[in-house]
Amino acid sequence: MTKLLAATALSSLALFAAPAFAAEAAPAAAPAAQATDSNPGVGEIVVTAQKRSENIQNVPIAISAVSGQFLEARGITSIDNLGAIAPNMQITRAPSNKTITQISIRGSATINPAVTWEPAVGLYLNGVYIAKAQGSVFDVADLERIEVLRGPQGTLYGRNALAGAINLVPKAPSGKFDLAAEASYGNYNYWKGKIVLDLPEWNGFSGKVSGQIEKHDGFTKVTGNPGLGAINDLDSKSVMVQLRYKPAGSAVTADYMFDYSNHDQKPDYAQLYSVYTDHGPYAIFDPQSASYAHIPLAPFASTVRQKSAMLDGNPLYEKSETFGHALTISVPLGNATLKSTTSYRWMHWQDSLDLDGSPLSVAFTARNTRFHSFSQELQATGKAADDKLNYVAGLFYYSEYAGTDNPQSFFFGSANYLSVYGSHTKAFAAYAQADYAFTDQFKLTLGARYTHEQKDVRKLLVANGFTVADIRFGAVPDAKFDSFTPAVTFDYQANRNINLYARYARGFKSGGFNGETNIFFDPSAPAGCPAGATELCTPYKPETVDSFEMGLKTRLLDGKMILNLAAFWDEHKNIQLSVFTATGAASSEVLNAAKARVRGLEAELTLRPIDEITFHGSAAYLDPKYESYIDGGVDVTNNRAFPHAPHTTASASLDARLMKGNWGTFSISGDLNYISSYFTYPFALTGGQQTAYSTKADDQVFVNLRATVAQIPLGGSTAQVSVWAKNLFDFKKPSNFIDFGTSFGGLTVAYFPDPRTYGVTVGVKF
Repeated sequence: MTKLLAATALSSLALFAAPAFAAEAAPAAAPAAQATDSNPGVGEIVVTAQKRSENIQNVPIAISAVSGQFLEARGITSIDNLGAIAPNMQITRAPSNKTITQISIRGSATINPAVTWEPAVGLYLNGVYIAKAQGSVFDVADLERIEVLRGPQGTLYGRNALAGAINLVPKAPSGKFDLAAEASYGNYNYWKGKIVLDLPEWNGFSGKVSGQIEKHDGFTKVTGNPGLGAINDLDSKSVMVQLRYKPAGSAVTADYMFDYSNHDQKPDYAQLYSVYTDHGPYAIFDPQSASYAHIPLAPFASTVRQKSAMLDGNPLYEKSETFGHALTISVPLGNATLKSTTSYRWMHWQDSLDLDGSPLSVAFTARNTRFHSFSQELQATGKAADDKLNYVAGLFYYSEYAGTDNPQSFFFGSANYLSVYGSHTKAFAAYAQADYAFTDQFKLTLGARYTHEQKDVRKLLVANGFTVADIRFGAVPDAKFDSFTPAVTFDYQANRNINLYARYARGFKSGGFNGETNIFFDPSAPAGCPAGATELCTPYKPETVDSFEMGLKTRLLDGKMILNLAAFWDEHKNIQLSVFTATGAASSEVLNAAKARVRGLEAELTLRPIDEITFHGSAAYLDPKYESYIDGGVDVTNNRAFPHAPHTTASASLDARLMKGNWGTFSISGDLNYISSYFTYPFALTGGQQTAYSTKADDQVFVNLRATVAQIPLGGSTAQVSVWAKNLFDFKKPSNFIDFGTSFGGLTVAYFPDPRTYGVTVGVKF
């Protein structure tokens, strides 16, 4: 049924894609996509992908932009609900957690959410770097737009933008009074309250406060442990305070932003999916005795999403608290602008998990993570007097501390571990990019960035009360990495409606230490390596990619249609692959064993035939292939899966205003997101009882619908009422897994998307 639905929908909507979901069916287009009488149709879409404001059609990279109007119409305030808005992009919640994301762009993803790992996609909040996957799901109540840059962004965004970058841009204070509030209620006792208050300008100061509270009951009822009630619930709070100072008669602008987000809830259900049963009834391997113990797990296994679960008495929770400060000062100087951005971010993240999905105490783990970072960026942007030359140059400094305490217990408490790991990171970068228009049609862009970073590591492992290793900060030589990431772009503007470009860019994902390691004693350890620090003396290498891209951006039908195409060929080296071993303390092995070629095609389209109807869509094809993969000295190039790299992604959205009168307007919006099947781990394709196919996610199709009556007169204000449904057809196949491997008797748990939800939202704007 899923494949039939996908095929039916995509046969009608294929090749329809949306480079920028900015023009909506509301009476006035969003600020980022304002259409005028002289510029009808979709309108101009302004982004800051290259550190300056530009029409998206003139930016010679693959970029998608989603307007605040599009997001507001769908109740989207965080990245985990974005779906497949950009081609070859997939956002998945990490196994067991609702506040950790796995973001994949063009086949690159970091599947291990450990805090000492670096993401493959750079995430930014108004230009401020969000460094870790943990705590990356947070709410922003009033977004102006979201920009998605596909492909390596090493020149302007730096380290860990190997696959691309996502920038969440909140709406700035307007200097005018505005108050909007809304309340929602739905099934599973869902409710949400949101308020946005914009304050009038006073003596050069303007301010804005926005925030929301969102809750729902758990999707999975728990039996056998009455204290839990239900899991997969939601309980989040967020607030953002923005202040702007722009003194009269001065061009200097100072912007301060404070954001706070708090989640205190129970985690996603780790549903027992499968175990081996061929070594005796309901057998599982016990590494303590190196034999199979007869633990009756199989009766609790199911490949169908369950609405109830039997769990043991261990506590279950997920808590994520984050906040950040950012101060940006802009000083115009003739044709140039100097900008300083200073930021500090802090996170405390905790979870406690039952990882066997049963009432038996087979696998329990918890994490307590603390993180803080500081960054300072100085940037100059400008242009020559003849407008032929545009440039940006800057200096960037970044430092962070990240640490996790990770207690674990297996097999009814017979195997207990405490794994403590952490790292300090310092990074410095200098970058510059300039584009020069040789003619009205031809432009050349050159850019480069130099990055230097330094990391150290802390590791403590205690097994059943015995200290296996205690490696303090400074005991192991620091890991040092230097990277040069150039970019070259040729841009040909055939006319105002057709733009062609060719681009080469290099991306860089930081190396580091495997804080989860259990490998401590090895006679082949490097000379001078402290006892018990074998793997920590040989940090894993940075991953790099050389990307070649060609693109076409068009504006057709008198501005009523935008069609953009892109083709790319990426060469990856030293791919960082996290292979979950589940030996001893649950840990992963880090491999720099692979080189790969990833190529693909992307199409995006926005169509607005009349003001009342806007259609968006995207379609993409991805073809990843290992060129070399050496595992333990064995060539396994043709026998390893490429994780989180679906061959096909597609989306389609429709916004239509159907009626308008003095009572208001009636409109509908709908979204369809399709993701083809994908592997979730880089395991063997053949050989052995458990392969990558054991944890392969099936094709996914999600449909969301919304109907709204807006601009209802209410005294001097306006109101609106919406009814909505998400995951309308209740897609219920797993989207992620944890595979414990053969040492745990094939124990595999699965994680399912949220079930169908529906409700009503009422809003008032004063």
